[in-house]
Amino acid sequence: MEKEGLSYKDAGVDIDAANQSVDMIKKWVGMTRRPEVLTEIGSFGGLFALDTARYKEPVLVSGTDGVGTKLKIAQMTGISDTVGIDLVAMCVNDILVHGAEPLFFLDYIAVGQLKPVVIEYLVKGVSQGCLQAGCALIGGETAEMPGLYDEDEYDLAGFAVGVVERSKIIDGKKINDEDVIIALPSSGIHSNGYSLVRKVLFEKAGLKIEDYSEELGKTVGEELLTPTRIYVKTVLALLEEVEVNGMAHITGGGIVENLQRILPNGMGAVIETSQVAIPPIFNLLQTLGQIPKEEMYRTFNMGIGYVLVISPDKFSAALKHLRNNGEKPIIIGRISSRERGVVVK
Repeated sequence: MEKEGLSYKDAGVDIDAANQSVDMIKKWVGMTRRPEVLTEIGSFGGLFALDTARYKEPVLVSGTDGVGTKLKIAQMTGISDTVGIDLVAMCVNDILVHGAEPLFFLDYIAVGQLKPVVIEYLVKGVSQGCLQAGCALIGGETAEMPGLYDEDEYDLAGFAVGVVERSKIIDGKKINDEDVIIALPSSGIHSNGYSLVRKVLFEKAGLKIEDYSEELGKTVGEELLTPTRIYVKTVLALLEEVEVNGMAHITGGGIVENLQRILPNGMGAVIETSQVAIPPIFNLLQTLGQIPKEEMYRTFNMGIGYVLVISPDKFSAALKHLRNNGEKPIIIGRISSRERGVVVK
C-alpha cells in the first residue's frame, strides 16, 4: 500500500485552525470600524480613505511597537485578553506625542501552535485597545511558526497610523524656559522593564504568579497584567482647548530619557517627584531587588505614564480641563535653561 505524503499540518501548520481563528475574531475587528474603512477582514490590504476635507495639510504619523517580555506573564497565567490593549497603547501613545489622532491599527501575531481561542482573546484585547484609542483595526497577520516558538508561546507586534495638521505638529520646538511639566498617572508598570520585574520577583524573591500580595492588594499576576493606559482621548480633547508645547510618553528609559527626547538644545528640566503617588508595585520591586533609586527611574515610569509641557500662562487652564474630564494631573516640574538634561529630585 502506497504511503500518504506529508501535509502542511504534519509540519505543524494548521490552515483549518487559521481559518477558524479568522471567523472567531471578526466580531472584535468589526467593533472598531470607522466610516473611513473600506475593506473587510481577510483582504490582502486594509483600505482607509483619509477625510482630506478635515485638513489643509494632513501629515501621517506612524508608530510600531510590541509588548515585550510582559508576554511571558500572560503565558504564565494563561490570560491573553489584556496584552492586546498594551500593544495598542504602546503604539498610539507614541504617535499621540506629536498631536496625531490615531486612525487605524494593524497587528502581527506569531505563535508556536495556532490555537483559535488564544488568537481570539489576543485580538479581543487589541480591539478593546483600539476602541479606547478611537482607531480602527483594519488588518493584521497571524503566523504559525513551529520550531521557532514553543507550543504555548506567542509574540505580538503592532503598527499605528495617525494624522495631524502640519501646522499643529507638536515636536518640542516651542518648549521654553520655565514651561510647566504636567504628569498624567500611569496604571502601573505598563509595558516596560519586565525582564527586571521577572528577575526580581520570580528569581530573586521566589514569588509565584498566583501569590497574593498584601502590599498590592491582589495577586502578583493580576498586578503585572494591568494594561497600559491609553491617553488618546484625554489628550486630544485637551489639545482642542489648550496649546501644548511638548509631550512625552514615558516608556523604557523612564521620565529622564523620554523627556530628554523632546527638549530643544540648551534646555533641561527639573522634576520633583514628591507629589507623585508611586504605585505600590514599584516600592515592592525596589525593596525586593535592592534596586537603586536612579535605576528605578531609568527603567520604570514610577507612576507617571505621560507628560505635557505647557507655557506658564496656559497650565492653569490645562489643569482645569483635565480635572473636569476625570484626570488627576500633577505638576511635577519646570523646564530650565540652567540645567543640563533632566534632573530628578
